[in-house]
Amino acid sequence: MMKFLMMLIFMMPLCLKKNIFWMVQMMIFFIAYLFMNLSLNLMFFSNMSYFFSCDLMSFGLILLSMWICGLMIMSSENLLKMNFYYNFFLLNVIFLLIMLYLTFSVMNLFMFYLFFEGSLIPTLLLIIGWGYQPERVQAGMYLMFYTLFASLPLFMGIFYIFNNMNGFMIYFLKFYNFNYYLLYLSMVFAFLVKMPMYFVHLWLPKAHVEAPVSGSMILAGIMLKLGGYGLLRVLVFLQKINLKLNYIWLSVSLLGGFYISLKCFCQVDIKSLIAYSSVAHMSIVIGGIMVMNYWGFNGSYILMIGHGLCSSGMFCLANISYERLHSRSMYINKGLMNFMPSMSLWWFLLLSSNMAAPPSLNLMGEISLINSLMSWSYFSMILLVLISFFSAGYSLYLFSYTQHGMFYQGLYSFYMGVSREYMLLFLHWMPLNMMILKVDYSMIWF
Repeated sequence: MMKFLMMLIFMMPLCLKKNIFWMVQMMIFFIAYLFMNLSLNLMFFSNMSYFFSCDLMSFGLILLSMWICGLMIMSSENLLKMNFYYNFFLLNVIFLLIMLYLTFSVMNLFMFYLFFEGSLIPTLLLIIGWGYQPERVQAGMYLMFYTLFASLPLFMGIFYIFNNMNGFMIYFLKFYNFNYYLLYLSMVFAFLVKMPMYFVHLWLPKAHVEAPVSGSMILAGIMLKLGGYGLLRVLVFLQKINLKLNYIWLSVSLLGGFYISLKCFCQVDIKSLIAYSSVAHMSIVIGGIMVMNYWGFNGSYILMIGHGLCSSGMFCLANISYERLHSRSMYINKGLMNFMPSMSLWWFLLLSSNMAAPPSLNLMGEISLINSLMSWSYFSMILLVLISFFSAGYSLYLFSYTQHGMFYQGLYSFYMGVSREYMLLFLHWMPLNMMILKVDYSMIWF
């Protein structure tokens, strides 16, 4: 199966250059293949070896990586005008896909760290090489130094574990239970920065605003999920100490999620607003993981998949408006329903999924996470209600501000949406709303 998927991704550039409908046909076949295989019982590890393994948690994130990387190529058709840069862009995307595939499927803790950090390189090249403004260099430096500063303690913690158990195998670590505060902080902090948690989130809005559409898609769709995946893996052998200290992360993430939700109403940059909304959603995911119960783990996993598709689609919409108006400002991007009424439908569909309306995966994930956090403390209900309410608030604020009202008077030329853009948005929305039919809690292994 994985050979078939890799062949599919490598053929995508060829399909984009020759006929967009070939690519669409292959993606639809891929969706059918995905749904057919999700019914398999993956409760036990498949392809077991000393190096690679795949359980359901890895399986879903690998497929999400392949899906988003295919859509990244589809959304970057403007690069076809510059043949050399386009070829380099394709190599960069393929290298990024390989790094992500290896990160999610490797069993060795040190190799996981290696590929986890290796995925930073192509993302940094995307931002610095294809960004819009000179500030992209500063955004790239923010991304690199935040990640590397938090990752050095993780590197030292991994070798401390090796010194104690003489091995790096992730699935054997559950037989150990480390109870050292310094080790716990070093192992957890790198993933909290990657998600990101409030207080260490400043790199994300900067990186999103300066990144090209493909960079924003991979950042929102996959890179934030690396932090959640890493937490789900390392908390297996840090259970006892996490139960003592989880209230710190829960308090910071829930209070930070509420504050960031209010911050979204102050944004005038569309991409910045979508980036801050990602921080608010990831704060609930951190809470669900840190509570360490069945509902929390399942809900965080489902919300990560749903948010990866939804947020990536919203950045595509922001880019479609940017290509026509050459601005991300909400003062200029308004009254768009006058020009592209059919595109307003896609704004509504993806923003309704962002506010966790049925039948999106976000709804199922948020219900599970609310259930989980309520079981931990009834007082968390107050912040959860506020986060959920303001999530709907800033989604409706973005929709009403950009689609309604008087259009920008300085506009002198405009063109409608093309079939490639509508198909790109459909391929984000369709799995986001149809995969809820295939979710089965009894199958998910944790």
